[in-house]
Amino acid sequence: MTTRTGTDVHEDENDHDRELVSPGERFGQRIRTNVSAEALQARVIEAETRSLARTFDELSRTGDVPRAAALILGARRRYIGGLGKAAAYAELLGADLSATLSNVFLVDGRALTPLTVLTDVRASDVLVVFSMRRYREETVRFGELFREAGGELLVITDSEDAPLAGVASSLIRVHTGSASYADSPTSVAAVCHLLSTLTTASAKGARRRLAVRDRFGSDLGLYRPSAAGEALNEPEIE
Repeated sequence: MTTRTGTDVHEDENDHDRELVSPGERFGQRIRTNVSAEALQARVIEAETRSLARTFDELSRTGDVPRAAALILGARRRYIGGLGKAAAYAELLGADLSATLSNVFLVDGRALTPLTVLTDVRASDVLVVFSMRRYREETVRFGELFREAGGELLVITDSEDAPLAGVASSLIRVHTGSASYADSPTSVAAVCHLLSTLTTASAKGARRRLAVRDRFGSDLGLYRPSAAGEALNEPEIE
């Protein structure tokens, strides 16, 4: 008799999860009207914790994130893109990187389009794309054409068999297993945080850029003053 480990069970669950392609299919399999909110909450928390742990465990062994950070640092121009839900991940990473690096551009299809980027690709450019199932065709084609034009391609995706995996200069794989109808965003957001932190730690001038941003943020009145900040700015009473 063969004894199955917890890892084996989780691998089987993951294989089954990958077969549920659309949110509609996942809803039918995972959401039950007779399940209490407390029970569903426990299932979601367990699944999110497991996905995040698997992602961090694999990344700590592969060294994929430090290599990706080096690729971003070595680039002259850094483009970041993704469509649908992945657009939110692209915006998150773009916001963090642009705080400490120059020449970070969000390819949002409005202010900056793939066509504009592709007309002027250099070998020193890098494109970071988020490509999650069901794999938007526009994102896949953009990544392929960017690579063909000579730029470097960093792909953050949920499978080593994802459409862009074969042409990626660097690949970061995240686990998105979930107890919800939606694939988990937890590991993706965590990787954005990890990648931006490693990149910033090695970026020349990061401290200066952050200090300048703080000064101009104050001059522009972007943020509500904190109680601590107000206390520091109070005049001394003689």
